[in-house]
Amino acid sequence: MRFLNGGRPVPLEGYTDGDFLTPRGTEPEVLVAHERETGEFVGWFALFGDGLAGGCKTAELGYRLRRDAWGKGYGAEGARALVAEALGNLGFDRVRAQTMTVNHGSRRVMEKAGFRYVETVFPSFLEPLAGGEQGEVIYEVWRDKV
Repeated sequence: MRFLNGGRPVPLEGYTDGDFLTPRGTEPEVLVAHERETGEFVGWFALFGDGLAGGCKTAELGYRLRRDAWGKGYGAEGARALVAEALGNLGFDRVRAQTMTVNHGSRRVMEKAGFRYVETVFPSFLEPLAGGEQGEVIYEVWRDKV
C-alpha cells in the first residue's frame, strides 16, 4: 500500500475511484492467494482486460501481497500463472503491468514473471506519494516472446 496510497489504511467506504485498493470479493478479475500448506491469506492478484491497443488484445496484471509475504516468491509465482493463462487460454496478445519507479520489489516481481521494461510515464496525482516525481514504469510481456 505504500506505493498505492502512501500506506494509509483503506476504508471500505469513501473511495469513488479507488476500488482497486479494496477488492470486495465480487470482482471476477480478482483472485485471492492463499499459502498452500496453511491456507493463510497471502494477498490478491488481478487480470483485467484492457481491450485492443494497436490491434493487440491487451490485459493488465495487478497484485497486492501482505508485507509478511514479501520476498517469498508468491508475487512471481502468481504473476507467472496469470501471464500463462492470459497469453494461453484467454487469448491475449500481451499483458502489461505498472508500478512506481521506486517500487523495486514490484519491478523485480515483474521481471521474474517475464515482463520487460517498456517506458517511464509521469502521471499527475491529486495526492502525490514520495518518489512519485520519478514517475511510474510500465512493463509488458508478449505471447510471441514468452
